[in-house]
Amino acid sequence: MPLTNTATRYGGVTKTLHWLTALGILLAIPLGILANDAPFATSDELAGKAWLFSMHKTLGVAIFFLALVRILWALSQPKPAPLHPERRIESWLAETVHWLLYGSLVLVPLSGWIHHAATTGFAPIWWPFGQSLPFVPKSGALAETAAALHIVFERVLLVSVLLHIAGALKHHFIDGDTTLRRMLPGGATAGNPLHGHARLGPAIGAVVIWGVALGVGATLGLFDHQASAAQIAALNQVDSDWQVQDGTLSISVQQLGSEVTGSFADWTADIRFEERDGPGRAGDVLVEVAVGSLTLGSVTSQALGADFLAADQFATARFAADIFKVSDGYEARGTLSLRDAQVPVTLPFALTLVDDTAQMQGRMILDRRSYGIGANMSDDGQLGFAVQVLVSLTAIRKADS
Repeated sequence: MPLTNTATRYGGVTKTLHWLTALGILLAIPLGILANDAPFATSDELAGKAWLFSMHKTLGVAIFFLALVRILWALSQPKPAPLHPERRIESWLAETVHWLLYGSLVLVPLSGWIHHAATTGFAPIWWPFGQSLPFVPKSGALAETAAALHIVFERVLLVSVLLHIAGALKHHFIDGDTTLRRMLPGGATAGNPLHGHARLGPAIGAVVIWGVALGVGATLGLFDHQASAAQIAALNQVDSDWQVQDGTLSISVQQLGSEVTGSFADWTADIRFEERDGPGRAGDVLVEVAVGSLTLGSVTSQALGADFLAADQFATARFAADIFKVSDGYEARGTLSLRDAQVPVTLPFALTLVDDTAQMQGRMILDRRSYGIGANMSDDGQLGFAVQVLVSLTAIRKADS
């Protein structure tokens, strides 16, 4: 069987690329569905879910590069003539589906890859070239948008594949022609070389279909990423002696050997503080955190679920502490109330004071087991017991304090 195409026959390279792509799609889509639906309440279930996602992502990257090779090869080869050029609508639809297939084979894995690179996830791509992409920052908003695009493009791909299969079967069993046999092993030839393919119209049609699909996705709310009021508690404003101007409250944990980082978007700090020359009590602080405002990479929804932070049941966390000056900086000594547990903790921090502006950076390590978080995750290698908490803020003293 010749490797290259002619005006009436597909070559061996085209056929091989076609069936390798088909195999990849038939494996990747079910793997994605299984990974999304897989439970994760125990260490073994989490490991299984991560394995499914890693397999899905790795296969998706392979399909992406395979699709690029297939498209470049198709551009370099003649395309066998249509068997029924007189059936203008049917030929137009077939060409449109081919455009949808080629485009979706790039858009689906690329959008998934961007989602993976923009977020912090627990299921790596199995290859030695890293998990990032050039020009793709770590961004929750970008990751959510890419995830929504991935869903939309995947639906277009699935419908296109089904239409492509239906068309091939219709030609084989109803028309009785050689459309399907031209893509099977062997040298089946058919078609009049004098009849070419319509290109511009079907390409425009494919773009319109993608646009409609994106519109449907937007109507269904796939691109709406704001959490509902029920998920994020509304925090009361505080009348603090020191008013926080900006700051971050972030956490990190090891999951399956990789660091997963995230941050809380909504929190308040009621600070009373007076600088002192020597060691001793220097004030107090009350921090309230809207637990539902956490973003934690690709595992945000799991982290907020009932087995972990249980944000719907325990909407806020509180840290009430006294501030002490110590020999090498400051400490906030108090109690962290999280879920239904109250645990004594100490937050060491560095403080820089310039006139009425204070900048602080603190770090402490919590044990998630002390708060009943991930109680079924008894393997430190699957989900680390230690959770690092990082605090950084700039506050300004009230003028009348």
